Amino acid sequence: MPPLPLTQTSLARGARGSFDGLKPDSSRLMQLTGECSKAFVMTDGAGDRDVLTIAQQLIRSRSVTPADGGALDYLQELLASAGFTCERLRFCDKDTPDVENLYARFGEGRPNLCFAGHSDVVPPGNEATWSVSPFAGEVHGGMLYGRGAADMKGAIAAFIAAALDYLDAHDGQVPGAISLLITGDEEGPAVNGTAKVLRWAEQNGEHLDHCLLGEPTNPASLGEMIKIGRRGSLSGTIRVWGRQGHVAYPKLAVNPIPGLVQLVARLLARKLDDGSTHFQPSNLEFTSIDVDNPTWNIIPAEARAAFNIRFNDLWSPERLEAWLREELDDAAGGVVDYTLAMEPVVSDVFVTEPGELTELVSAAVKEVTGLTPELSTSGGTSDARFIKDHCPVVEFGLVGRTIHQIDEHVPTADLEALTKIYRIFLDAYFKRFGSP
Repeated sequence: MPPLPLTQTSLARGARGSFDGLKPDSSRLMQLTGECSKAFVMTDGAGDRDVLTIAQQLIRSRSVTPADGGALDYLQELLASAGFTCERLRFCDKDTPDVENLYARFGEGRPNLCFAGHSDVVPPGNEATWSVSPFAGEVHGGMLYGRGAADMKGAIAAFIAAALDYLDAHDGQVPGAISLLITGDEEGPAVNGTAKVLRWAEQNGEHLDHCLLGEPTNPASLGEMIKIGRRGSLSGTIRVWGRQGHVAYPKLAVNPIPGLVQLVARLLARKLDDGSTHFQPSNLEFTSIDVDNPTWNIIPAEARAAFNIRFNDLWSPERLEAWLREELDDAAGGVVDYTLAMEPVVSDVFVTEPGELTELVSAAVKEVTGLTPELSTSGGTSDARFIKDHCPVVEFGLVGRTIHQIDEHVPTADLEALTKIYRIFLDAYFKRFGSP
């Protein structure tokens, strides 16, 4: 079954797609036509499709957000050579850098099983402190080292290796479609990445039925944990206003610090909730308290405190803001002059209820590792917060103990095991959901 020609922007036709005014002019949509990347030259042979080879090639792409470093060029060549129809989408936004994204699809119709991930990585820090070069993709003692090995180039490599093996085993016949959504904007602002690709897909008739996101979900051992949801994230800043003056004449000034301490103490004393069926208790953390006053003998004019709340499904952003204002008003007592400013970017809470999708992933994990994975909603945010508005999504990837650290690494045995898990899942998924 040949790959489905994508509407409006098929590489075969070289057309330009657009949606909602979010696509910049035609120079912003980059489409490659099969030319070999200068950084990577594909050759025939099974080794090119080996999970370790793919992971090493990706690590060797210096794709520190927002740079691509050749990572998506390499993936596009690899997938296009296997018959995937590939779309390169570059988006920009005011005050944010341009970002490259890749959407690739093999097969026709429904269901469309999408693997989502990000090729961008965080900076390596002081490269001299690494045992090996962070972008060399070297293997030592059974460990693959490099920035992105665990987060999450290793998982991208594992899924591609599994998908290509599935296609080979089934003579290129898929009872539906396999797609990949790879963004270069997950570790950064996440403005020009997954969210915009999903909106583009919707505008161009690309429907996702289920999604597997390859974030590193396991705390210590492969097979421990599948993420079925994420807490929401809400941030804000409290400012208390005073009047600057000399410390020797406090009656001629108004010190904002005692008032800020009063408001902070009130919020710290409050318990948001006790958790819910799938979520741990919501939590408020103050992340900074500042007055920007380097002088000992001046009472400052203002003091501020920044905070973040990770909230569960007992709350909405609107209810949380209302709760904050009620608590702060009560603590201020009409005496403390304060303002509350909420950050505009909110990551809302979501959960994919346990069901057939989680059962298929769990069964594949158990078959390979012998472990029954915990269905968890712990940890920070991910791009699943965008995907959940389009289709059910679960997350399963490698072990996350070394992510964002010096000498980030992953056992090569885990790469092989994850590939087997994804491969078993692909068979089970299309047996369960595939069209006749």
